[in-house]
Amino acid sequence: MKSNNLTPIWLSIAVSIGLLLGFWLTNNAYKNQTSVILRSPHSTTSYSKLSEVLQLIDRAYVDTINKPKLIEDILPAILTDLDPHSVYIPKDEVQSMNEDLEGSFSGIGVQFNIQNDTIMIVDVIAGGPSEKLGILPGDRIVMVNDTNFTGKEMTNNRVVKKLRGPKGSTVKVGIKRNGSKQIWDYNITRDDIPVNSIDIAYPIQPGIGYIKVSQFGANTYNEFLTQLMLLREKQGCQKFIIDLRGNSGGYLHAAIYMINEFLQKEQLIVYTEGRSYPREDVRADGNGYFKNNDICVLINEWSASASEIFAGAIQDHDRGWIIGRRSFGKGLVQQQMDLQDGSQLRLTIARYYIPSGRCIQKPYKQGETEQYDSELEKRYEHGEFFVQDSIVQNDSVVYYTSLGRKVYGGGGVMPDYFIGQDTTAYSPYYRQAFNSMTLYNFCFSYADKNRATLKQYKTWQELTAYLETTSYIEEFIQHAEKKGIKRNDKEIKQSGKLIKNQIQAYICRNILGDKGFYPVLNLDDKTVQKAVEVLTSDEHSPESKDRKFIQSLFQ
Repeated sequence: MKSNNLTPIWLSIAVSIGLLLGFWLTNNAYKNQTSVILRSPHSTTSYSKLSEVLQLIDRAYVDTINKPKLIEDILPAILTDLDPHSVYIPKDEVQSMNEDLEGSFSGIGVQFNIQNDTIMIVDVIAGGPSEKLGILPGDRIVMVNDTNFTGKEMTNNRVVKKLRGPKGSTVKVGIKRNGSKQIWDYNITRDDIPVNSIDIAYPIQPGIGYIKVSQFGANTYNEFLTQLMLLREKQGCQKFIIDLRGNSGGYLHAAIYMINEFLQKEQLIVYTEGRSYPREDVRADGNGYFKNNDICVLINEWSASASEIFAGAIQDHDRGWIIGRRSFGKGLVQQQMDLQDGSQLRLTIARYYIPSGRCIQKPYKQGETEQYDSELEKRYEHGEFFVQDSIVQNDSVVYYTSLGRKVYGGGGVMPDYFIGQDTTAYSPYYRQAFNSMTLYNFCFSYADKNRATLKQYKTWQELTAYLETTSYIEEFIQHAEKKGIKRNDKEIKQSGKLIKNQIQAYICRNILGDKGFYPVLNLDDKTVQKAVEVLTSDEHSPESKDRKFIQSLFQ
């Protein structure tokens, strides 16, 4: 199961930065070209002061101590004095941190949201154990194993721990269906639930395919290639928009396989190098199926790690256009090391470099993780999310793309076309409705109340056309007023287009899933619109061999 909760803007910033600490480079690399072999530490003695201190505390300290807990507390503290991405993972957290990238997990097969202290089922995964038993979107889980499972202490983590479990195990849930007071009991046998990396792939207009990649997991390359093939062979798309916004990384080998689809033989994809690890290059094998299809890659400040390698390789070879905002700046390689008790150490062992020679890792000082974690917030405060001239980049070291365009290191990938956040529609009314989740909760309630009617419409076009015949905007305004958000017609007019687009998108998501959500959201997305413009303009074709013209576009 998967939480579908919407988080306010500032909390989203904090959470996203925290999540980035766990991403790593796997040792199963591209055709064995980047396989990493663990080597013996360079140590001349077996003496360990840390072990000696722990033994002295254990033997002589005045009070009884919990030695295992002391060690668990010490290890994270040690790693904070290294780099921001080396991290210790306790044994009981290893599985949950791995399973989203591994391609599947065992559970009951629902997406949920917590509203009014109750688990609300937003979507039921097709072919999963819940769907087979007849559980429906809009159902509420109120009992688990004959025990009440509602209340203010309800959290996403608590729900996940309760409902996920080993394949073949059984959990009993009590379901309350909208419009009925009866509680329906279901004994659900947990099964493998696929974790999809491709949120949506569809023709955004004739000849142009749009693909949203949410992460780089074990199955991402196969999903990606399948969707590319379907878009080209079945729906006639010859140009592609690859959306990596918000994609904070994952398995590097997945990104490498995907990049290989677009590059010519022997073109460099990425190389890694560290103090104990000599340089290793990864190059395209020339067998990609999409070497001649035009592409645009969308990135933003949440695009990190494998996403940056993808965008950087495409940019450095002038293979396509990068559109959006400067990426996160995570260019450190982590090796996953299993410890004897089942816990893990993800230790930074090298840096990775994109083809021009840039290392996209943003600056950091060892032991100063707090400053590093707040870097995105500082970018926001400095205005970088809104105005290109506000971007502070290190232009003292110049690198060059294959066609001779200047690019710079110093942290992240700079887009070829900058698209700032448009806040002109962000009235105080909208901010309050969005940040309080009033807008999102209204969409869920509206979809839930009108589900029987809305389910008649099978496409987002049909559903949004129907919504235009209703008074859903006025219903939203009245709903917001009941939640303490006073009606302000001037501010509602200022934010009207944005509110309308988001309400339609979230209602479509609650009825049709992501295939209804992203197409509606993209209608007013300036970054997506710029990509369409670039791909439909002959003068922007990345196939152009006119070096002076290519350079002139960015002067």
